[in-house]
Amino acid sequence: MNSMTLKTESPKTACCRKTVLGEFIALAVLLAVSFAAQISRAEMSPVDYCNPLIGTAEPRWDYLAPACRPFGMVSLSPDTRVGGDWMCGYNYNDTNILCFSHIHCWELYGLPVMPITGKFNAPDGLAAAASGFSHKDEVVHPGYYKVFLQRYGITAELTSTMRVGFQRYTFPASDSSFIAFDTGATLMAQIDSSAVRQVGPQEIAGYSVMAPSEMNRRPKPFTVYFVARFSKPVKFGAWSKKQLVPDANSISGKDVGAYASFSTTNGEQVLLKVAISYTSEENARKNLAAELPGWDFDGVVRESKDDWNRWLGRIEVQGGTEAERVKFYTDLWHDLLGRHVVSDADGSYCDMTSGKPVVRRVTLDAQGHPRFPQYNFDALWGGQWSFNLLWSFAYPEVMDGFCNTLVNMYRDGGFIDRGVAGGNYTFVMIGDPATSFFAAAYNKGIRNFDVNLAYEGLRKNALPRGARDHAGYEWGTNASGGGMKYYIERGYVPQNIGGRGMHKDGGSMTLEYAYEDWCLGQFAQALGKTADAAWLTQRSFNYTNLWDSTVSYMRPRNKDGSWLEGFAPVGKMDAFNTGGFTESDSAIYTYFVPQDVPGLIHLFGGREKFINALNRQFELAASDHFSVGYVKGRGHGGMWVDYGNEPSTAMAHLFNLAGAPWLSQKWVRAVKEQTYGGVTPTNGYTGDDDQGDLSAVSALMAIGLFDVEGGAEVNPAYQITSPVFDRITIHLNPDYFPGRKFTIITHNNSPQNIYIQSAKLNGQPLDRYWFSHADLVKGGTLELELGPAPDKAWGLDGATTAPGLQPDPAGAP
Repeated sequence: MNSMTLKTESPKTACCRKTVLGEFIALAVLLAVSFAAQISRAEMSPVDYCNPLIGTAEPRWDYLAPACRPFGMVSLSPDTRVGGDWMCGYNYNDTNILCFSHIHCWELYGLPVMPITGKFNAPDGLAAAASGFSHKDEVVHPGYYKVFLQRYGITAELTSTMRVGFQRYTFPASDSSFIAFDTGATLMAQIDSSAVRQVGPQEIAGYSVMAPSEMNRRPKPFTVYFVARFSKPVKFGAWSKKQLVPDANSISGKDVGAYASFSTTNGEQVLLKVAISYTSEENARKNLAAELPGWDFDGVVRESKDDWNRWLGRIEVQGGTEAERVKFYTDLWHDLLGRHVVSDADGSYCDMTSGKPVVRRVTLDAQGHPRFPQYNFDALWGGQWSFNLLWSFAYPEVMDGFCNTLVNMYRDGGFIDRGVAGGNYTFVMIGDPATSFFAAAYNKGIRNFDVNLAYEGLRKNALPRGARDHAGYEWGTNASGGGMKYYIERGYVPQNIGGRGMHKDGGSMTLEYAYEDWCLGQFAQALGKTADAAWLTQRSFNYTNLWDSTVSYMRPRNKDGSWLEGFAPVGKMDAFNTGGFTESDSAIYTYFVPQDVPGLIHLFGGREKFINALNRQFELAASDHFSVGYVKGRGHGGMWVDYGNEPSTAMAHLFNLAGAPWLSQKWVRAVKEQTYGGVTPTNGYTGDDDQGDLSAVSALMAIGLFDVEGGAEVNPAYQITSPVFDRITIHLNPDYFPGRKFTIITHNNSPQNIYIQSAKLNGQPLDRYWFSHADLVKGGTLELELGPAPDKAWGLDGATTAPGLQPDPAGAP
């Protein structure tokens, strides 16, 4: 998601992939078993399986941050490229490290550090001070990074707490050793200004002001404050506009930086702690005192590994191949890494919803501790088939925290938005994906947020002037690019309605709004707001207004009601497409009716026609590995099925709801293997992982659980496909759920045995393809017998009463 023209600068071609993949066959084996060579299988933990280098040949700025805690404010990582979001940050194919910077977050960046010996050329820019490195010298796992800087003979090691980056540099003997802070350097994007000053013999402090980002993703400047403390006394130096400033003890302005100089003996280790805050230098210092008062680097590495193991270990897997276990825990790692905390240890955070920064504080518990942190994140767009599901049973406290963040944003500035960047609304992508997120949270018993205020904000979004009415990155109080006026008056959003912003795609808007209406209706029903529930449920059938029976696809309309000319179900799209579908096409969005699959089947002319049409699309997409990422020059969309982007990620599971569970089992396994099965730097997700979004889809496929409805139904359920593992144990959070654990066991599992022959839930035969969320969270066991041929009778018992297949209410088509 979050398209920009830069996205087309990284074409993912099938021929190139085959060439590069051949070059990395040996590496793939190494990635899957490198730890196993040193650690017995019985001793391996989730962190030992996780490989952060997967997919790093085609990264985004926030893709790799090994020295980071789950959702850490500090996300410390080597940078090999700067100057953009796409293909920047750490790129596996690069041979030089420019710096180690502390923030790799959605639209946030800052505080590059580089150790240097000999000639000091940091004032000439990051590239001038860069050092070559070899992957042979890297050690990379969650919570720790190590590399040898060939140019300087320095070994660099990185780890972190939640808000403090911790570095250990082993120097050669030198009278000219330095650690440079190029606070004014462009990283993901530009720095407006920065300042650094010496506080004491072993401490410096300052700030960097991030410039407003392109396309209004983050429309206002945002400041990161820092306090840096050294393990030995240092001499302070500074530069401005590439010129050293003699005898300075402080520096400020544009294009400035600072450094610490000292002499070192051979093998001497110099440690550096950098604490950050988005509210004040004082709070950065408090974060340092709260989280890292000492200097035990190895102890922090151990603590970070233990922390990651606790989070990754919420889901334990056994069986499968070594590569499948590596990929599964890497999936979970990405899902827990992509979005970040922005509040201080005391709960302070910076609100930028008005014209100036305002320091606020999250709600505190009875002991005065923050109940939940404030988060920074890209849109929840597409999250109904990833975060809504995985977090709701594995990480419910995270879901609660995100709900609280969005309620805080509504309280602060009047909107529950699609995403948050530096305390700003972003209006990234389209629609109101927060609606499904809140509905799923509430209906799954995750309710530690102001429910009434949340509903108030979401209801506002369902009307003109709410968040839906803002097209992508459309700012201003009079925003109308989302077309809510047309949606309410005509039951659809026309194409070419004008206005500012991106993604003014009437087809996608209409279909997503209809689903969000249903989600809000489910939330309203659960709250006893029956009038709202009826109104919103009725409006959720607006999807039918785009069905063109002459072509049997969803088709955008013009303002006068006529069909958009030049229609084709599959066609090349890009970030600024005018084909009516956001980052996708009609062939994919035609199936974007998760709230009423029976109604969609009716439009197709019955179950058989629906199944045949959908199955044919999977057959056509198989040669492209079900992802636009494999296809040269395709941009966004232009696929029959595209698991490289969010709009497509429920398609394989629709066969379950159409009465052909064996086809869901078949195609989910195919997508899991071909689209998400890679374990090399050159593959892994074949698309934009979007801060762990596709990683979550991959993880759900691996354990065989999904929900087409996105968890938003009043009585949510999970659809079953065949897991890749022999045993999966979900450890349930006792603060939310009554059960201790839920276990999934497969019998006769193998790469060939992908079809469910029979099932038992808590020892009782289960002849339907679904079971309830309530069954999962009270604890229990699901057993699946697998075989090589489809059992077309299994899973059909009671299918017509399954969630998602309820009889249509009055007024439905």
